[in-house]
Amino acid sequence: MDKLKVLVVDDESRMRKLVKDFLVKNNYDVVEAEDGSVALDIFFEQKDIALIILDVMMPKMDGWEVCREVREYSKVPIIMLTAKTDERDELQGFQLGVDEYISKPFSPKILVARVEAILRRTNQANADEIMEAGGIQMNKAAHIVMIDNKAVDLSYKEFELLTYFMENRGIALSREKILNNVWNYDYFGDARTIDTHVKKLRSKMGEKGDLIKTIWGMGYKFEAE
Repeated sequence: MDKLKVLVVDDESRMRKLVKDFLVKNNYDVVEAEDGSVALDIFFEQKDIALIILDVMMPKMDGWEVCREVREYSKVPIIMLTAKTDERDELQGFQLGVDEYISKPFSPKILVARVEAILRRTNQANADEIMEAGGIQMNKAAHIVMIDNKAVDLSYKEFELLTYFMENRGIALSREKILNNVWNYDYFGDARTIDTHVKKLRSKMGEKGDLIKTIWGMGYKFEAE
C-alpha cells in the first residue's frame, strides 16, 4: 500500500523537521513548504496530498489565506498550527473548514495521533462517497457534482451545504442546525449567511434549485424522489 502524503507548511525549518521526522517514523510521505505561496504551488501540482499541516503566521501568505484558497477546490483535511490561543482565531479556523487546531508548543506524538485519527475518519467518510437524488449525483471524495450529467462548479461551502441537504432529504432543517453542521461550530452571527449561500447554490443548480424548499420562519428542506 502506498504511503499517504502529508504537506507540512511552516516558515521555521526546525518545526518542519520536527514534524517531518515523526511523520516519517510513522510511515507517512512528507513534503515541505516554507511559506503559503510555495504550499499552494505544491498542493495544486501534486494531486495526491492526503492532509495539510499548516502554520498560521507565515510571510508572503498566511495560513488563513492558504486555507481559504485550498477550500475553494478541495476538502483535504487541514490541521492548523498556531502560537496563539485566541478563541477568535480558533473560530475563524473552523469557519474556514479547518479539521483540527493545535497550539504551539505541542507534543509531536499527539500531532501524529491527530493526523491518524483525521485520516481514519476521512477514509471512512469516503467509503460512502457517491450520493444521488433528483437527477443530482455527488462524489464527496472527488468534490464533484453532476446535474443531469453536467458538472456544476460549486465553492467549498456550497458543496458542503448541498451535501448536508442531500444527506437529510425530506427533513426540515432550521438555519441554526444548518449553521452548526455546515459551518462546524456554534455560529452566533447573522443567520442570513445561510440565505445568501442557498441563493447562490440554487442559482448554480438551475431548475434543480427548486428541490431546495424554503420553510418560512424556520429554514429549508431538500425534496427529491
